[in-house]
Amino acid sequence: MLVFFRSLSCLPLFVKGNYRFNIGNLPLFLKPKRATITNTMVQFDEEKEEKRLEDLRRQEEEELVQVLAQSKYGIASVNLANVPIENEALRVIPQKDARALDVAPFKLLGKTIHVAVRSPGKPEVDRLKEELINHGFTPIFYMASEASMEKVWERYKELSYAEETKAGGLDISNEMLAEVTKKIKSVKDVEQEIKDNAHEKATHHVSHMLEIILAGAIAVGASDVHIEPEETQVRLRFRLDGVLQDVLFFPSTTYKLLNSRLKLLSGMKLTSSNAQDGRFSIFLGGEEISMRTSMIPGAYGESIVMRILNPKTTQVKLEDLGIEPRLFEIIQKEIMKPHGMILLTGPTGSGKTTSLYSFLRRIYSPEIKIITIEDPIEYHVEGVTQTQVEEEKGYTFLEGLRSALRQDPDVIMVGEIRDAETAKIAVESALTGHMVFSTLHTNNAAGVIPRLIDLEVNPKILVSALTLSIAQRLVRKLCPHCRKEKTPDEKETATIKKILDKAAENKKDLSFYGIDKEKPFMLYEPVGCDQCNVTGYKGRIGVFEAIYNDESIEKIIPNNPSEREVDTVAQHQGILNMREDGVVKILKGVTSIAELQSVVDLEEELGSNETAK
Repeated sequence: MLVFFRSLSCLPLFVKGNYRFNIGNLPLFLKPKRATITNTMVQFDEEKEEKRLEDLRRQEEEELVQVLAQSKYGIASVNLANVPIENEALRVIPQKDARALDVAPFKLLGKTIHVAVRSPGKPEVDRLKEELINHGFTPIFYMASEASMEKVWERYKELSYAEETKAGGLDISNEMLAEVTKKIKSVKDVEQEIKDNAHEKATHHVSHMLEIILAGAIAVGASDVHIEPEETQVRLRFRLDGVLQDVLFFPSTTYKLLNSRLKLLSGMKLTSSNAQDGRFSIFLGGEEISMRTSMIPGAYGESIVMRILNPKTTQVKLEDLGIEPRLFEIIQKEIMKPHGMILLTGPTGSGKTTSLYSFLRRIYSPEIKIITIEDPIEYHVEGVTQTQVEEEKGYTFLEGLRSALRQDPDVIMVGEIRDAETAKIAVESALTGHMVFSTLHTNNAAGVIPRLIDLEVNPKILVSALTLSIAQRLVRKLCPHCRKEKTPDEKETATIKKILDKAAENKKDLSFYGIDKEKPFMLYEPVGCDQCNVTGYKGRIGVFEAIYNDESIEKIIPNNPSEREVDTVAQHQGILNMREDGVVKILKGVTSIAELQSVVDLEEELGSNETAK
């Protein structure tokens, strides 16, 4: 028997400790001694070999847990090696009880608590379940390995340390958030609420201040919260409708406590001042709102940005995006097709993801399978299988797309086409019976075809695959409570008239939009009131243009056309470009000319040889 094992190439020459081998059901324990080899040079890293064996042992343990969880206990298993541990979950079951019961809470969603257990069959687990239910929680148990349990238990140490710091405890009361949200109607209310509570004890003040900041940001519809240390004070700003707005300034001493508290909540390292990312969740009105936290070092302290991922912001219906009626009919027709490719273009923050989600919601049916590959998954869409890119693990958009195709999907959404290989597979997918939605970085709809050809997509295949190219921007809507009419000046009149004349020249029916270019124009401008946080704007809407593949477009694709050539040929399709769509919205009082000019070049004419003056 020993001779047999010595013949195995996997047996280490220098080993420590006891090793257990199984032959059938017969366990065999060996205690090998250090081997001596003469006339042979053997290079052996003992520490590396021990680490490899330890990794194998852990892998085997995880596999065993998976098998036992399903076959013996009928519950799911969990490997917590790469799962974020939520501090709020740790507070539900104290460390002493967790270790005594051999359990580890790791996630809390509302009143649903996810708990890892080492031995699901223990009667103590049943008693814990009853106790959690009696306290209003809905427990979900998973079987986990010893390594997973240790990871959670280690986090208790950090939690205990944090509770002793000046930042205070970890409680962020969802009831308090809801109460504060009702009080706050504007950015001024946020500032006043924080000042009214400035007399509180330092630790309580920081806790309440954070609640007010979060509740206030959600109440006024902010997408981001920025906390920026300066030389003598700290600036707090909200991003409202894409524009940052000052809320208040506060002392650096308060910032230090706030910084520690946010690190604690977001699962970051308290002692590190390097760039870190984290997240936590809050619940308002039964809905989970994720907060994605980012910290980077600065000259006077760490700059903190909290991204508010409110599901309500992406639950926009297709008809509410601001798409003009004729283009709306085309989009609705194209997204319902069984195969093809629809690409959205635009800069970061132009609303592409919101538009894609609205497409998915419109076409969703229990009869079709929809898979998305996103970076990251910011919002969850019911009935859709969503996967997240993890490049450090090799799961890129390319690998995600390849994997998704093996899942027999009907519709695939790829968050972004970044490279030639992804572009080629996406195009091929559109030709093999799949509907593909994705985004591409170009300035306009006419740039999609040249960009794909630049990514080495075969033009002859592209003719059959690409169905619709859409470009979009977001403009702020004028506040309906305080906007006022204004007569455009000479330059504004000339700019608008030039755009409308070009549209008429391309036989676009302006009367369909209730516009007579021969009559005097009347515009609107922002004023500012309590309803719009004194900005003059409230909410945002899209400005769109699109090109669909008709016979004339298909003819020029094999010739590697430029943006200008594509735009010139597409003009006869009768779809408004972004300049024209924006001007229609200006004349209808939806937005202002200044706002439109901030996102769309009103002088540029791709389809014209005229030089902008």
